[in-house]
Amino acid sequence: MSKSELAREANVSPITITRIEQGMPCRMETKRKILLALGFKLSDKHKIFGN
Repeated sequence: MSKSELAREANVSPITITRIEQGMPCRMETKRKILLALGFKLSDKHKIFGN
C-alpha cells in the first residue's frame, strides 16, 4: 500500500504519514485510524508504532 493509499484509507493527510515515518509523534486517534486502515487490531499497535 502506498503512502497516499494509506492516507486516503485512514482519512489522514499524506504529510501526516510522512511525519509518522520520520518518528514524529501523533495523536492516538491518528494511530487508531492507521491501524484500522492497515487491517490491524488496536491491540497490535506495537507492531506498527513500537512502544
